[in-house]
Amino acid sequence: MEDARVAGGIPAVQVHGLRKRLGAFELRGVDLSLPTGFVTGLVGPNGSGKTTLIRSLLGLVRPDAGDIRLLGSARATPDRVGVVLDQVTAAPEWRTGRVGEHVRPLFPQWDEVRFRSMLERFDVPVHTRVGELSRGQSVKLAMAMALAHDPLLLVLDEPSSGLDPVARRELTDVIREFMLDSSHTALFSTHITTDLDSLADHLVVMSHGAIAYQGTLEQAREQFAVVYGEGRLSSDAAAVVRGLRRSATGSFQGLIDVADSALFGSGIELRPATTDDLVIGFAGGRTAHTTPAEGRGAA
Repeated sequence: MEDARVAGGIPAVQVHGLRKRLGAFELRGVDLSLPTGFVTGLVGPNGSGKTTLIRSLLGLVRPDAGDIRLLGSARATPDRVGVVLDQVTAAPEWRTGRVGEHVRPLFPQWDEVRFRSMLERFDVPVHTRVGELSRGQSVKLAMAMALAHDPLLLVLDEPSSGLDPVARRELTDVIREFMLDSSHTALFSTHITTDLDSLADHLVVMSHGAIAYQGTLEQAREQFAVVYGEGRLSSDAAAVVRGLRRSATGSFQGLIDVADSALFGSGIELRPATTDDLVIGFAGGRTAHTTPAEGRGAA
């Protein structure tokens, strides 16, 4: 395979027609393309399919149908993909400082010096067993492991859940440093959407096992707004509101496409939609909205 560092224009992640049923839940024909060189935020309510999608990408679950390509290949080598899951993958009885001895055979690019440097930077005790680490220390260990083998793609599944603000800032700072290399790509799944506000370039919103929106974060903020108003809604207006909520006093609010605002007449208020608003709004709907990805200019 051509090295993705020089394979200009190849998306870091390509998914077509992905389906996976797990009990009553199903990923329903997911199509996804993540551009190389950007951070993509993956958001959605619990049960929307984020973790199933990530585990499918990583080969941890076998899809029922569909095609997945990472870094231009159907079989990306493990050392090219760094993974930080909600639980550290190191065995609980290992000493943190000796994790590299156990995992190095899996990663030809493993850099023990860098791994040790990351542990020191994160203040992770090297003589403590993995199972005795705090939640924050476990995430930092996982990040050190993910970066020690020089990956091109970094996949993070809820790493900031349960972390204090200082630890979350450290995590996002490391992701920013990783992204200084234009050949790097990050997929960051999180419920703490404020972590994405200054970090993510692109956004994928999942709902009911499908992708409800994918595009740049800037485009999402321009395209959608939260509408507030009083009184009855026409059927045309009500049909375009996602996550419509009504109060006992007759007021309403919900997520709309800014282009539909004329349907509401006068007397309404609009405010820019936050990422949380997008999650709430699309949670009740199943219509996919995709905007074309726009490249970021060279620094």
